Amino acid sequence: MRRNILLAVVFCLVVTMFVFPINRSFANDDVDEELLLLDSDMVDIFDDGVAMMMLAKSPKFKLLGVTISTGNLWLEDCTASAIRQLEGLGITNIPVAMGKTPRRIENRFSHMEKEVRKFGSGFDIYAGAASYERPTDWRTAYKNRYGAEPSFEPTKEKAVDFIIRTIKEHPNEVTIVVIGPHTNLAAAIKKSPDIVPLVKRVVYMGGAFFQSGNVTPAAEFNIWVDPKSAKQVVRSPFKEQIFGPLDACDTVYITRDEFYALNDKIKSPILAEMMNKTLDTRDIFAGSEKTLIWDILAAAVLINSNIITEETTMPVDVNDVYSPSYGQTLAYRRAPQGAQQARIVLSVDKDEVRKMIFNLFDEL
Repeated sequence: MRRNILLAVVFCLVVTMFVFPINRSFANDDVDEELLLLDSDMVDIFDDGVAMMMLAKSPKFKLLGVTISTGNLWLEDCTASAIRQLEGLGITNIPVAMGKTPRRIENRFSHMEKEVRKFGSGFDIYAGAASYERPTDWRTAYKNRYGAEPSFEPTKEKAVDFIIRTIKEHPNEVTIVVIGPHTNLAAAIKKSPDIVPLVKRVVYMGGAFFQSGNVTPAAEFNIWVDPKSAKQVVRSPFKEQIFGPLDACDTVYITRDEFYALNDKIKSPILAEMMNKTLDTRDIFAGSEKTLIWDILAAAVLINSNIITEETTMPVDVNDVYSPSYGQTLAYRRAPQGAQQARIVLSVDKDEVRKMIFNLFDEL
């Protein structure tokens, strides 16, 4: 009797396997993929664009959306850039959510010459969105930049609400990758502080802890744009915070020859055109021997943490006092009240990072 029952069970299992075959690829994806939100002041190709494409193409991650802030460019230009690059990848189902540029940033940018006269500048005179007029809207920016019509639009849901909803729908599962100013994440925390313990971790490209800044002697660009938001974010008690600051980023670059080799690899007409117009390309054409690849470091560390060759863990903070050290990131041995522990990446395997970039361009 038991033998007959056993045979019947085996028969049912065999039939089930043929009638309802297991989709092993889908099952593995569910187990292996880490959920990501990318928050960026997007530019074409190098370096935010490459970071986004690395994460979107990696089998390790599911990119749930890209939220956009003002920084390298105005919000409208950044949005156009993100959409165009996703089109170049043939990916139009990753939502792009626009943030909001606070009035304090607009006012400050309109008086940037006065700020520079008052506080001076660093070795990099780059001022991002502060150096030109704001576009009227993202669609006009897209047409002016690319001479075409977009095939999809940003989500109607604003970046703040997109972040809050996504974190609450996937508690303890989502890593937020911030490679621009912290404006959107700070606004989300202010509106819904209960999301902080629900975030898996936050990875930043930003800061300069044990060296000088770039846009000022004290501050790195991403923090300098919106120090108030940066301070609020890094003082939030996330489970884990990881910084890829200038300390590591200033040592990783693409040479002129490597840049041309990457350019030759691109098959997508959209991405090829963008590559030839990116700021880095103009620098290379003008005779620069190398271009730094800051934001790519955050993506590279996520994809392969083994590239980290040196790091330290310390409490961190941001100076949000309007002064010559406005936007300075600080690491403490004995921290002031409210400062949170963070991992600070100090150096990486440069050859491995370059290899990851070349592998990406093989697919573009």
